[in-house]
Amino acid sequence: MNVTTRGGILIGVLCGLWTFVMGFTGWYKDPALLYAFWLVIPIQIGVLIWGLRKVTSTGKQYGGLVGAGTLMSAIGGVILIFISLLFTTVVFPEYFNELRAIQEEMLRNSGQSEAEIAAALEASSQTNTPIIQALFGCIGTVVTGFLASLIIGAVVKKKIISQP
Repeated sequence: MNVTTRGGILIGVLCGLWTFVMGFTGWYKDPALLYAFWLVIPIQIGVLIWGLRKVTSTGKQYGGLVGAGTLMSAIGGVILIFISLLFTTVVFPEYFNELRAIQEEMLRNSGQSEAEIAAALEASSQTNTPIIQALFGCIGTVVTGFLASLIIGAVVKKKIISQP
């Protein structure tokens, strides 16, 4: 199995594991800890750094590195679709109802009126479905991977070129 495929699988599995850590600890129910979910980004970037360093040794140029990092992220994103669906439909089927309650509490604590709260909850309910959130996660993973690969590819390639 090549580095790009391994990197993609690693992104999907590690980010998926972090999602389940958030679920089993209940952190996703705590407004203060809810944002810890975003640690998936440093996890993904760490895997991309590892993967693109390995890919550089194969002689790929900058564009090839960006492509490899984006492909790793796309593979990881597809895996995350399935993990997300498993998370929100099987393991934590009340996930979206619990998030709705947290959002309502946060809006109420911020001084929003009942009409504003109802409007905000209605607006978010349109996208808070298992399949839409899974697709958003995949898209976010690919976009993050592309942007990170633009930077990581340049840094990794520069370090390789400047070595004696």
